[in-house]
Amino acid sequence: MARIYDKYPVLNGKDPDVRSRRYLVPTRIVWSSAEDGAEIIGAENLLVPKREQITLNRNQSDRCIMANKPGKPAASILLDFGMEIHGSLRLMVWASQSSDQVGTQDNPGRANVRVRLGESVMEAMTDLGVKNTTNDHANRDMVINIGSHSAMETNESGFRFARIDLLGEESLITFKSINATFIFRDIEYKGSFDCSDPLLNQIWNTAAYTAHLNMQEYLWDGIKRDRLVWIGDMHTEVMTIITAFGYNEVVPKSLDLAREEAPITQDRIEWMNSMPSYSLWWILLHKEWYMAHADLAYLREQEEYLTKLLSHIASLVDENGVEQMPGKFLDWPNNANPEAMHAGMQGLVRWALYAGADMLEVLGNTDLAAVCRASADRMAKHIPDCNGSKSAGALMVLAGLCDAKEMNDSLISVNGAHGFSTFLGYYLLKAKAMAGDDVGALNALRDYWGGMIKMGATSFWEDFNLDWMENAAPIDALVPEGKVDIHGDWGAYCYIKFRHSLCHGWASGPCPYLTQYVLGIRIEEPGCKKLRIDPRLGDLSYAKGTFPTPYGLVTVSHTRQEDGTIRSDVSAPKEIEIIMG
Repeated sequence: MARIYDKYPVLNGKDPDVRSRRYLVPTRIVWSSAEDGAEIIGAENLLVPKREQITLNRNQSDRCIMANKPGKPAASILLDFGMEIHGSLRLMVWASQSSDQVGTQDNPGRANVRVRLGESVMEAMTDLGVKNTTNDHANRDMVINIGSHSAMETNESGFRFARIDLLGEESLITFKSINATFIFRDIEYKGSFDCSDPLLNQIWNTAAYTAHLNMQEYLWDGIKRDRLVWIGDMHTEVMTIITAFGYNEVVPKSLDLAREEAPITQDRIEWMNSMPSYSLWWILLHKEWYMAHADLAYLREQEEYLTKLLSHIASLVDENGVEQMPGKFLDWPNNANPEAMHAGMQGLVRWALYAGADMLEVLGNTDLAAVCRASADRMAKHIPDCNGSKSAGALMVLAGLCDAKEMNDSLISVNGAHGFSTFLGYYLLKAKAMAGDDVGALNALRDYWGGMIKMGATSFWEDFNLDWMENAAPIDALVPEGKVDIHGDWGAYCYIKFRHSLCHGWASGPCPYLTQYVLGIRIEEPGCKKLRIDPRLGDLSYAKGTFPTPYGLVTVSHTRQEDGTIRSDVSAPKEIEIIMG
Protein backbone atom coordinates (compact mmCIF):
# COMPACT_ATOMS: atom_id res chain seq x y z
CA MET A 1 0.00 0.00 0.00
CA ALA A 2 1.44 3.34 -1.05
CA ARG A 3 2.04 6.09 1.48
CA ILE A 4 2.26 9.79 0.85
CA TYR A 5 6.06 9.82 0.77
CA ASP A 6 6.02 6.97 -1.75
CA LYS A 7 3.93 9.12 -4.05
CA TYR A 8 5.96 12.27 -3.34
CA PRO A 9 9.59 11.37 -2.45
CA VAL A 10 10.40 14.95 -1.44
CA LEU A 11 8.19 14.37 1.62
CA ASN A 12 10.16 11.35 2.81
CA GLY A 13 12.48 13.48 4.92
CA LYS A 14 14.78 12.04 7.54
CA ASP A 15 13.80 9.88 10.50
CA PRO A 16 10.16 10.35 11.55
CA ASP A 17 9.40 11.90 14.92
CA VAL A 18 8.54 8.98 17.19
CA ARG A 19 7.00 11.23 19.84
CA SER A 20 3.31 11.73 20.60
CA ARG A 21 1.33 14.90 21.30
CA ARG A 22 -1.43 15.38 23.87
CA TYR A 23 -3.32 18.62 24.53
CA LEU A 24 -3.52 19.47 28.22
CA VAL A 25 -6.06 21.79 29.83
CA PRO A 26 -4.88 24.07 32.68
CA THR A 27 -5.73 22.75 36.13
CA ARG A 28 -6.01 26.13 37.83
CA ILE A 29 -5.55 29.87 37.46
CA VAL A 30 -2.76 30.80 39.83
CA TRP A 31 -3.10 34.57 39.40
CA SER A 32 -4.50 37.19 37.07
CA SER A 33 -4.35 40.96 36.88
CA ALA A 34 -8.14 40.95 37.22
CA GLU A 35 -7.35 40.98 40.93
CA ASP A 36 -6.01 44.50 40.34
CA GLY A 37 -8.91 45.62 38.14
CA ALA A 38 -7.83 44.48 34.67
CA GLU A 39 -10.49 43.55 32.13
CA ILE A 40 -10.59 39.73 32.00
CA ILE A 41 -13.92 38.03 31.35
CA GLY A 42 -14.52 34.28 31.50
CA ALA A 43 -11.06 33.21 32.64
CA GLU A 44 -12.61 30.11 34.19
CA ASN A 45 -13.54 28.93 30.68
CA LEU A 46 -9.86 28.25 30.05
CA LEU A 47 -10.14 25.34 32.51
CA VAL A 48 -12.85 23.64 30.41
CA PRO A 49 -11.76 21.13 27.71
CA LYS A 50 -12.73 22.09 24.15
CA ARG A 51 -12.17 20.62 20.69
CA GLU A 52 -8.77 21.39 19.19
CA GLN A 53 -10.24 23.17 16.16
CA ILE A 54 -10.92 26.86 15.83
CA THR A 55 -14.50 27.58 14.73
CA LEU A 56 -16.77 30.52 13.88
CA ASN A 57 -18.63 30.06 17.16
CA ARG A 58 -20.10 33.30 18.46
CA ASN A 59 -21.24 31.84 21.78
CA GLN A 60 -20.18 34.32 24.44
CA SER A 61 -20.45 31.86 27.31
CA ASP A 62 -17.41 29.65 26.70
CA ARG A 63 -14.66 32.11 25.87
CA CYS A 64 -12.05 34.15 27.71
CA ILE A 65 -11.78 37.82 26.78
CA MET A 66 -8.72 39.83 27.76
CA ALA A 67 -8.81 43.58 27.09
CA ASN A 68 -6.47 46.46 27.75
CA LYS A 69 -8.56 49.54 28.60
CA PRO A 70 -7.38 53.09 29.31
CA GLY A 71 -6.90 53.64 33.02
CA LYS A 72 -6.91 49.94 33.84
CA PRO A 73 -4.02 47.49 34.36
CA ALA A 74 -2.93 45.41 31.40
CA ALA A 75 -4.61 42.01 31.16
CA SER A 76 -2.42 39.12 32.34
CA ILE A 77 -3.07 35.59 33.52
CA LEU A 78 -0.92 32.79 35.01
CA LEU A 79 -1.96 29.19 34.36
CA ASP A 80 -0.89 25.94 36.03
CA PHE A 81 -0.90 22.70 34.02
CA GLY A 82 -0.51 20.58 37.13
CA MET A 83 2.81 18.88 36.36
CA GLU A 84 6.17 19.59 34.78
CA ILE A 85 5.92 18.69 31.08
CA HIS A 86 7.95 18.89 27.91
CA GLY A 87 6.11 20.59 25.09
CA SER A 88 4.71 23.90 23.90
CA LEU A 89 1.88 26.32 24.61
CA ARG A 90 -1.03 26.43 22.15
CA LEU A 91 -3.13 29.61 21.88
CA MET A 92 -6.48 29.23 20.08
CA VAL A 93 -7.91 32.65 19.26
CA TRP A 94 -11.35 33.60 18.01
CA ALA A 95 -10.69 37.33 17.66
CA SER A 96 -7.92 39.85 18.22
CA GLN A 97 -7.39 43.56 17.70
CA SER A 98 -5.25 46.43 18.90
CA SER A 99 -5.20 50.17 18.35
CA ASP A 100 -2.19 49.97 16.04
CA GLN A 101 -3.25 46.80 14.19
CA VAL A 102 -6.92 47.49 13.39
CA GLY A 103 -8.31 45.35 10.60
CA THR A 104 -11.40 45.12 8.46
CA GLN A 105 -14.21 42.63 8.21
CA ASP A 106 -12.30 40.75 5.54
CA ASN A 107 -8.92 41.19 7.23
CA PRO A 108 -9.41 41.16 11.02
CA GLY A 109 -6.96 42.89 13.29
CA ARG A 110 -4.07 41.40 15.19
CA ALA A 111 -2.65 41.66 18.67
CA ASN A 112 0.62 40.90 20.42
CA VAL A 113 0.79 38.65 23.45
CA ARG A 114 3.78 37.92 25.62
CA VAL A 115 4.22 34.33 26.77
CA ARG A 116 6.43 33.36 29.70
CA LEU A 117 6.90 29.68 30.48
CA GLY A 118 8.13 28.63 33.90
CA GLU A 119 9.10 25.50 35.76
CA SER A 120 8.04 27.42 38.85
CA VAL A 121 5.40 30.07 39.44
CA MET A 122 8.02 32.73 40.04
CA GLU A 123 10.02 31.89 36.90
CA ALA A 124 6.87 32.47 34.83
CA MET A 125 6.31 35.77 36.65
CA THR A 126 9.86 37.09 36.15
CA ASP A 127 11.27 39.25 33.35
CA LEU A 128 14.03 37.98 31.12
CA GLY A 129 17.43 38.74 32.69
CA VAL A 130 16.11 39.15 36.23
CA LYS A 131 17.48 36.53 38.65
CA ASN A 132 19.29 34.91 35.73
CA THR A 133 16.19 34.05 33.70
CA THR A 134 17.34 33.11 30.22
CA ASN A 135 16.21 31.82 26.85
CA ASP A 136 19.14 29.37 26.76
CA HIS A 137 18.50 26.20 24.72
CA ALA A 138 14.78 26.98 24.38
CA ASN A 139 12.87 30.25 24.45
CA ARG A 140 10.75 30.65 27.56
CA ASP A 141 9.97 34.36 27.17
CA MET A 142 8.61 35.49 23.80
CA VAL A 143 6.20 37.87 22.04
CA ILE A 144 3.74 36.35 19.56
CA ASN A 145 1.69 38.29 17.02
CA ILE A 146 -1.74 36.67 16.78
CA GLY A 147 -4.57 37.05 14.30
CA SER A 148 -8.21 36.04 14.50
CA HIS A 149 -9.31 32.40 14.01
CA SER A 150 -5.80 31.10 14.58
CA ALA A 151 -4.02 28.44 16.58
CA MET A 152 -0.49 29.56 17.42
CA GLU A 153 2.06 27.37 19.14
CA THR A 154 5.29 28.27 20.91
CA ASN A 155 8.57 26.40 20.63
CA GLU A 156 9.17 23.35 22.79
CA SER A 157 10.52 23.69 26.29
CA GLY A 158 10.12 22.32 29.79
CA PHE A 159 7.50 24.03 31.95
CA ARG A 160 4.51 23.70 34.25
CA PHE A 161 3.30 27.30 34.38
CA ALA A 162 2.51 29.81 31.64
CA ARG A 163 1.88 33.53 31.96
CA ILE A 164 0.11 35.32 29.10
CA ASP A 165 0.17 39.13 28.89
CA LEU A 166 -1.86 41.12 26.37
CA LEU A 167 0.38 43.86 24.97
CA GLY A 168 -0.47 47.24 23.47
CA GLU A 169 -2.89 49.95 24.48
CA GLU A 170 -6.58 49.30 23.80
CA SER A 171 -5.92 45.74 22.65
CA LEU A 172 -8.39 42.88 22.88
CA ILE A 173 -8.14 39.15 22.38
CA THR A 174 -10.77 36.43 22.64
CA PHE A 175 -9.40 32.99 23.47
CA LYS A 176 -11.17 29.74 22.78
CA SER A 177 -8.51 27.90 24.77
CA ILE A 178 -4.94 28.04 26.05
CA ASN A 179 -3.61 24.51 26.21
CA ALA A 180 -0.24 22.89 26.72
CA THR A 181 0.92 20.48 24.04
CA PHE A 182 2.57 17.60 25.87
CA ILE A 183 5.27 16.09 23.60
CA PHE A 184 6.62 12.73 24.77
CA ARG A 185 7.39 9.11 23.91
CA ASP A 186 4.16 7.25 24.56
CA ILE A 187 5.72 4.17 26.11
CA GLU A 188 4.60 1.68 28.73
CA TYR A 189 5.82 1.81 32.32
CA LYS A 190 6.74 -1.87 32.58
CA GLY A 191 8.62 -1.55 35.85
CA SER A 192 6.77 -0.66 39.03
CA PHE A 193 7.34 -0.16 42.74
CA ASP A 194 4.95 -0.12 45.67
CA CYS A 195 5.74 -0.27 49.38
CA SER A 196 4.31 0.60 52.79
CA ASP A 197 5.64 4.20 52.58
CA PRO A 198 3.57 6.34 50.16
CA LEU A 199 6.35 8.94 49.94
CA LEU A 200 8.83 6.37 48.61
CA ASN A 201 6.24 5.28 46.04
CA GLN A 202 5.87 8.89 44.94
CA ILE A 203 9.64 9.27 44.76
CA TRP A 204 10.01 6.17 42.51
CA ASN A 205 7.27 7.39 40.19
CA THR A 206 8.66 10.94 40.06
CA ALA A 207 12.15 9.64 39.29
CA ALA A 208 10.87 7.46 36.45
CA TYR A 209 8.83 10.38 35.07
CA THR A 210 11.87 12.65 35.23
CA ALA A 211 13.85 10.32 33.00
CA HIS A 212 10.83 9.77 30.75
CA LEU A 213 10.48 13.50 30.05
CA ASN A 214 14.07 13.55 28.83
CA MET A 215 13.52 10.68 26.39
CA GLN A 216 12.87 12.95 23.41
CA GLU A 217 14.38 12.40 19.93
CA TYR A 218 17.56 11.70 21.89
CA LEU A 219 18.16 11.21 25.59
CA TRP A 220 18.60 14.67 27.02
CA ASP A 221 19.93 15.91 30.31
CA GLY A 222 17.17 18.48 30.82
CA ILE A 223 14.03 19.60 29.01
CA LYS A 224 14.29 23.35 29.63
CA ARG A 225 18.06 23.79 29.63
CA ASP A 226 20.66 21.17 28.74
CA ARG A 227 18.51 19.77 25.95
CA LEU A 228 21.68 17.94 24.95
CA VAL A 229 23.15 14.45 25.01
CA TRP A 230 25.48 14.78 28.01
CA ILE A 231 26.91 11.27 28.08
CA GLY A 232 28.11 11.33 31.70
CA ASP A 233 24.73 12.48 32.91
CA MET A 234 23.08 9.60 31.03
CA HIS A 235 24.28 6.81 33.30
CA THR A 236 21.63 7.30 35.97
CA GLU A 237 19.00 7.96 33.29
CA VAL A 238 19.82 4.70 31.53
CA MET A 239 19.62 2.76 34.80
CA THR A 240 16.17 4.31 35.26
CA ILE A 241 15.15 3.39 31.71
CA ILE A 242 16.30 -0.20 32.22
CA THR A 243 14.27 -0.30 35.45
CA ALA A 244 11.06 1.44 34.39
CA PHE A 245 10.80 0.85 30.63
CA GLY A 246 13.19 -1.89 29.56
CA TYR A 247 14.65 -1.61 26.07
CA ASN A 248 14.21 1.73 24.27
CA GLU A 249 16.00 2.79 21.10
CA VAL A 250 16.71 6.25 22.51
CA VAL A 251 19.62 4.78 24.50
CA PRO A 252 21.74 3.23 21.71
CA LYS A 253 20.81 6.15 19.45
CA SER A 254 22.25 8.59 22.01
CA LEU A 255 25.29 6.45 22.84
CA ASP A 256 26.15 6.29 19.14
CA LEU A 257 25.74 10.04 18.71
CA ALA A 258 28.22 10.65 21.52
CA ARG A 259 30.71 8.23 19.95
CA GLU A 260 30.39 9.83 16.50
CA GLU A 261 30.90 13.31 17.97
CA ALA A 262 34.14 12.26 19.72
CA PRO A 263 36.37 10.48 17.19
CA ILE A 264 39.60 8.73 18.20
CA THR A 265 42.45 8.78 15.70
CA GLN A 266 46.04 7.57 15.87
CA ASP A 267 47.20 11.02 16.89
CA ARG A 268 44.32 12.41 18.92
CA ILE A 269 41.48 11.44 21.24
CA GLU A 270 38.37 13.58 21.45
CA TRP A 271 36.78 13.19 24.87
CA MET A 272 33.01 12.98 24.93
CA ASN A 273 31.38 16.35 25.61
CA SER A 274 34.99 17.59 25.93
CA MET A 275 35.21 15.93 29.37
CA PRO A 276 37.45 12.89 29.90
CA SER A 277 35.27 11.57 32.70
CA TYR A 278 32.31 11.43 30.33
CA SER A 279 34.14 8.94 28.10
CA LEU A 280 34.49 6.79 31.22
CA TRP A 281 30.73 6.96 31.74
CA TRP A 282 30.22 5.86 28.10
CA ILE A 283 32.13 2.66 28.90
CA LEU A 284 30.04 2.06 32.02
CA LEU A 285 26.85 2.71 30.08
CA HIS A 286 27.68 0.04 27.52
CA LYS A 287 28.40 -2.46 30.28
CA GLU A 288 25.00 -1.79 31.92
CA TRP A 289 23.19 -1.93 28.57
CA TYR A 290 24.85 -5.24 27.68
CA MET A 291 24.01 -6.73 31.07
CA ALA A 292 20.37 -5.75 30.64
CA HIS A 293 19.91 -6.85 27.02
CA ALA A 294 22.89 -9.03 25.94
CA ASP A 295 22.84 -7.47 22.47
CA LEU A 296 26.17 -8.86 21.24
CA ALA A 297 25.70 -7.50 17.73
CA TYR A 298 25.36 -3.98 19.11
CA LEU A 299 28.36 -4.44 21.40
CA ARG A 300 30.44 -5.54 18.42
CA GLU A 301 29.57 -2.28 16.69
CA GLN A 302 31.46 -0.52 19.53
CA GLU A 303 34.50 -2.82 19.41
CA GLU A 304 36.90 -0.66 17.41
CA TYR A 305 36.12 2.49 19.37
CA LEU A 306 35.99 0.71 22.73
CA THR A 307 39.38 -0.89 22.09
CA LYS A 308 41.06 2.41 21.28
CA LEU A 309 39.44 4.18 24.23
CA LEU A 310 40.28 1.50 26.80
CA SER A 311 43.83 1.15 25.54
CA HIS A 312 44.35 4.87 26.09
CA ILE A 313 42.68 4.96 29.51
CA ALA A 314 44.72 1.96 30.75
CA SER A 315 47.86 3.93 29.84
CA LEU A 316 46.72 6.81 32.09
CA VAL A 317 47.35 4.85 35.29
CA ASP A 318 50.95 5.28 36.41
CA GLU A 319 53.20 2.67 38.02
CA ASN A 320 52.01 3.75 41.47
CA GLY A 321 48.38 3.21 40.54
CA VAL A 322 47.53 6.90 40.32
CA GLU A 323 45.08 8.03 37.63
CA GLN A 324 46.51 10.64 35.29
CA MET A 325 43.31 11.68 33.50
CA PRO A 326 43.44 15.18 32.00
CA GLY A 327 40.82 17.87 32.59
CA LYS A 328 39.30 16.34 35.70
CA PHE A 329 35.55 16.88 36.22
CA LEU A 330 33.44 14.91 38.65
CA ASP A 331 30.38 17.11 39.10
CA TRP A 332 29.74 20.80 39.67
CA PRO A 333 29.53 20.72 43.50
CA ASN A 334 33.07 19.25 43.58
CA ASN A 335 34.49 21.48 40.87
CA ALA A 336 36.35 23.68 43.38
CA ASN A 337 37.63 20.69 45.37
CA PRO A 338 40.61 19.21 43.46
CA GLU A 339 41.28 16.56 46.09
CA ALA A 340 37.71 15.30 45.81
CA MET A 341 37.85 15.35 42.02
CA HIS A 342 40.99 13.24 42.05
CA ALA A 343 39.52 10.79 44.58
CA GLY A 344 36.33 10.45 42.60
CA MET A 345 38.26 10.06 39.35
CA GLN A 346 40.44 7.37 40.92
CA GLY A 347 37.27 5.42 41.63
CA LEU A 348 35.64 6.16 38.28
CA VAL A 349 38.69 5.12 36.22
CA ARG A 350 39.03 1.84 38.13
CA TRP A 351 35.32 1.08 37.79
CA ALA A 352 35.41 1.81 34.03
CA LEU A 353 38.53 -0.30 33.45
CA TYR A 354 36.95 -3.35 35.09
CA ALA A 355 33.71 -2.81 33.14
CA GLY A 356 35.69 -2.41 29.93
CA ALA A 357 37.67 -5.58 30.61
CA ASP A 358 34.42 -7.53 31.03
CA MET A 359 33.21 -6.37 27.62
CA LEU A 360 36.57 -7.00 25.94
CA GLU A 361 36.47 -10.59 27.17
CA VAL A 362 33.00 -11.01 25.66
CA LEU A 363 34.43 -9.65 22.41
CA GLY A 364 37.38 -12.05 22.58
CA ASN A 365 40.11 -9.46 23.18
CA THR A 366 41.59 -11.13 26.23
CA ASP A 367 45.01 -9.45 25.88
CA LEU A 368 43.68 -5.91 26.23
CA ALA A 369 41.23 -7.08 28.90
CA ALA A 370 44.23 -8.30 30.93
CA VAL A 371 45.98 -4.95 30.49
CA CYS A 372 42.88 -3.11 31.71
CA ARG A 373 42.54 -5.38 34.73
CA ALA A 374 46.21 -4.97 35.60
CA SER A 375 45.87 -1.17 35.51
CA ALA A 376 42.71 -1.33 37.62
CA ASP A 377 44.31 -3.71 40.12
CA ARG A 378 47.33 -1.41 40.41
CA MET A 379 45.05 1.47 41.45
CA ALA A 380 44.44 -0.20 44.82
CA LYS A 381 47.95 0.97 45.77
CA HIS A 382 46.70 4.59 45.89
CA ILE A 383 43.76 5.50 48.14
CA PRO A 384 43.29 9.29 47.97
CA ASP A 385 41.56 11.50 50.54
CA CYS A 386 37.99 12.50 49.57
CA ASN A 387 38.42 15.87 51.29
CA GLY A 388 34.89 15.80 52.69
CA SER A 389 33.14 14.88 49.42
CA LYS A 390 30.44 12.27 49.91
CA SER A 391 30.14 11.78 46.15
CA ALA A 392 33.83 11.03 45.75
CA GLY A 393 33.63 8.61 48.66
CA ALA A 394 30.72 6.78 47.05
CA LEU A 395 32.62 6.31 43.77
CA MET A 396 35.60 4.92 45.66
CA VAL A 397 33.29 2.46 47.43
CA LEU A 398 31.75 1.32 44.13
CA ALA A 399 35.24 0.83 42.69
CA GLY A 400 36.32 -1.32 45.64
CA LEU A 401 38.99 1.15 46.79
CA CYS A 402 37.74 1.41 50.36
CA ASP A 403 35.51 -0.33 52.85
CA ALA A 404 31.86 0.62 52.37
CA LYS A 405 30.91 0.60 56.05
CA GLU A 406 33.94 2.59 57.07
CA MET A 407 33.27 5.23 54.37
CA ASN A 408 29.59 5.39 55.25
CA ASP A 409 30.23 5.75 58.99
CA SER A 410 32.99 8.33 58.65
CA LEU A 411 31.60 10.46 55.80
CA ILE A 412 28.51 9.52 53.77
CA SER A 413 26.07 9.10 56.68
CA VAL A 414 27.35 12.14 58.62
CA ASN A 415 24.66 14.84 58.86
CA GLY A 416 22.16 12.75 56.89
CA ALA A 417 21.48 13.80 53.30
CA HIS A 418 23.26 17.13 53.66
CA GLY A 419 26.03 17.14 51.08
CA PHE A 420 24.17 14.84 48.70
CA SER A 421 24.28 15.50 44.96
CA THR A 422 21.44 15.00 42.49
CA PHE A 423 23.93 13.92 39.81
CA LEU A 424 25.71 11.36 41.98
CA GLY A 425 22.85 10.62 44.38
CA TYR A 426 22.26 7.14 42.93
CA TYR A 427 25.85 6.13 43.72
CA LEU A 428 25.60 7.56 47.23
CA LEU A 429 22.54 5.40 47.85
CA LYS A 430 24.31 2.33 46.42
CA ALA A 431 27.31 2.97 48.67
CA LYS A 432 25.02 3.13 51.70
CA ALA A 433 23.40 -0.16 50.66
CA MET A 434 26.83 -1.77 50.28
CA ALA A 435 27.52 -0.62 53.85
CA GLY A 436 24.34 -2.31 55.06
CA ASP A 437 22.79 1.07 55.94
CA ASP A 438 19.39 0.27 54.45
CA VAL A 439 17.34 2.45 56.81
CA GLY A 440 19.81 5.31 56.36
CA ALA A 441 19.39 5.08 52.58
CA LEU A 442 15.60 5.19 52.88
CA ASN A 443 15.81 8.19 55.19
CA ALA A 444 18.11 9.95 52.73
CA LEU A 445 15.52 9.32 50.01
CA ARG A 446 12.76 10.71 52.20
CA ASP A 447 14.73 13.80 53.20
CA TYR A 448 16.52 14.67 49.96
CA TRP A 449 14.24 13.66 47.08
CA GLY A 450 11.22 13.94 49.39
CA GLY A 451 12.40 17.48 50.16
CA MET A 452 12.03 18.42 46.49
CA ILE A 453 8.52 16.96 46.48
CA LYS A 454 7.70 18.95 49.61
CA MET A 455 8.79 22.05 47.69
CA GLY A 456 6.27 21.27 44.94
CA ALA A 457 8.42 19.20 42.56
CA THR A 458 6.72 16.88 40.08
CA SER A 459 10.10 16.07 38.49
CA PHE A 460 13.51 16.03 40.12
CA TRP A 461 15.91 18.94 39.82
CA GLU A 462 19.35 19.65 38.42
CA ASP A 463 20.59 20.40 41.92
CA PHE A 464 19.19 20.50 45.42
CA ASN A 465 20.48 21.35 48.86
CA LEU A 466 18.51 20.64 52.01
CA ASP A 467 19.53 24.03 53.37
CA TRP A 468 17.56 25.71 50.57
CA MET A 469 14.30 24.64 52.22
CA GLU A 470 14.73 26.95 55.21
CA ASN A 471 11.96 29.60 55.11
CA ALA A 472 11.34 28.81 51.43
CA ALA A 473 8.04 28.94 49.53
CA PRO A 474 7.23 26.00 47.25
CA ILE A 475 7.63 26.34 43.49
CA ASP A 476 3.88 26.11 42.84
CA ALA A 477 2.99 29.30 44.72
CA LEU A 478 3.67 33.02 44.56
CA VAL A 479 6.41 33.85 47.05
CA PRO A 480 5.02 35.99 49.86
CA GLU A 481 6.91 38.79 51.53
CA GLY A 482 9.57 37.46 53.89
CA LYS A 483 9.84 34.05 52.24
CA VAL A 484 12.71 32.67 50.14
CA ASP A 485 12.16 31.81 46.47
CA ILE A 486 13.74 28.35 46.33
CA HIS A 487 14.03 28.55 42.52
CA GLY A 488 14.94 32.19 42.00
CA ASP A 489 17.19 32.73 45.03
CA TRP A 490 19.30 29.58 44.97
CA GLY A 491 21.45 27.60 42.52
CA ALA A 492 25.17 27.69 41.76
CA TYR A 493 27.85 27.26 39.10
CA CYS A 494 26.18 27.11 35.66
CA TYR A 495 22.66 26.84 37.09
CA ILE A 496 22.29 30.01 39.12
CA LYS A 497 18.74 31.00 40.12
CA PHE A 498 16.11 30.69 37.37
CA ARG A 499 18.59 29.17 34.92
CA HIS A 500 18.44 26.17 37.23
CA SER A 501 16.57 23.28 35.57
CA LEU A 502 13.80 21.62 37.58
CA CYS A 503 13.77 18.48 35.43
CA HIS A 504 17.15 16.79 35.06
CA GLY A 505 17.44 13.10 34.24
CA TRP A 506 20.58 12.67 36.30
CA ALA A 507 18.43 13.11 39.44
CA SER A 508 16.35 9.98 38.73
CA GLY A 509 18.52 7.61 40.79
CA PRO A 510 15.83 6.62 43.35
CA CYS A 511 14.04 4.58 40.67
CA PRO A 512 16.82 2.04 40.00
CA TYR A 513 17.98 2.15 43.63
CA LEU A 514 14.59 1.18 45.09
CA THR A 515 14.17 -1.62 42.54
CA GLN A 516 17.70 -2.97 42.94
CA TYR A 517 17.93 -2.84 46.72
CA VAL A 518 14.46 -2.66 48.29
CA LEU A 519 12.88 -5.04 45.78
CA GLY A 520 16.34 -6.60 45.59
CA ILE A 521 16.35 -7.28 41.84
CA ARG A 522 19.89 -7.28 40.47
CA ILE A 523 21.20 -8.64 37.18
CA GLU A 524 23.79 -11.43 37.54
CA GLU A 525 24.25 -12.49 33.91
CA PRO A 526 23.91 -10.62 30.59
CA GLY A 527 20.42 -10.37 29.21
CA CYS A 528 18.91 -10.95 32.67
CA LYS A 529 19.44 -14.71 32.19
CA LYS A 530 20.20 -14.86 35.91
CA LEU A 531 18.74 -12.48 38.50
CA ARG A 532 19.49 -12.24 42.20
CA ILE A 533 16.55 -11.38 44.45
CA ASP A 534 17.84 -10.01 47.75
CA PRO A 535 15.29 -7.61 49.31
CA ARG A 536 16.34 -4.96 51.83
CA LEU A 537 13.12 -3.67 53.38
CA GLY A 538 14.79 -1.51 56.01
CA ASP A 539 11.92 -0.09 58.07
CA LEU A 540 9.21 -1.06 55.54
CA SER A 541 6.55 -3.70 56.21
CA TYR A 542 6.22 -4.71 52.54
CA ALA A 543 7.49 -3.93 49.06
CA LYS A 544 6.37 -5.27 45.69
CA GLY A 545 6.87 -4.47 42.05
CA THR A 546 7.88 -5.51 38.56
CA PHE A 547 11.07 -5.44 36.51
CA PRO A 548 11.25 -5.66 32.69
CA THR A 549 13.58 -8.18 31.07
CA PRO A 550 14.06 -9.31 27.45
CA TYR A 551 11.87 -12.33 28.30
CA GLY A 552 9.04 -10.49 30.01
CA LEU A 553 8.25 -9.13 33.45
CA VAL A 554 9.64 -10.38 36.73
CA THR A 555 7.19 -9.82 39.59
CA VAL A 556 8.21 -9.80 43.24
CA SER A 557 6.42 -9.30 46.53
CA HIS A 558 8.16 -9.13 49.91
CA THR A 559 6.33 -9.04 53.25
CA ARG A 560 7.79 -8.73 56.73
CA GLN A 561 6.47 -11.49 59.00
CA GLU A 562 5.74 -11.14 62.72
CA ASP A 563 9.07 -12.75 63.58
CA GLY A 564 10.94 -10.19 61.45
CA THR A 565 11.75 -12.52 58.58
CA ILE A 566 10.84 -11.62 55.01
CA ARG A 567 8.49 -13.75 52.95
CA SER A 568 9.18 -13.39 49.22
CA ASP A 569 7.02 -14.42 46.29
CA VAL A 570 8.71 -14.29 42.89
CA SER A 571 7.32 -14.91 39.41
CA ALA A 572 9.70 -14.91 36.44
CA PRO A 573 9.77 -16.09 32.82
CA LYS A 574 11.06 -19.65 32.44
CA GLU A 575 14.20 -18.42 30.63
CA ILE A 576 15.43 -16.63 33.78
CA GLU A 577 17.24 -18.31 36.65
CA ILE A 578 16.38 -16.76 40.03
CA ILE A 579 18.87 -16.81 42.91
CA MET A 580 17.46 -15.83 46.29
CA GLY A 581 19.57 -13.89 48.79
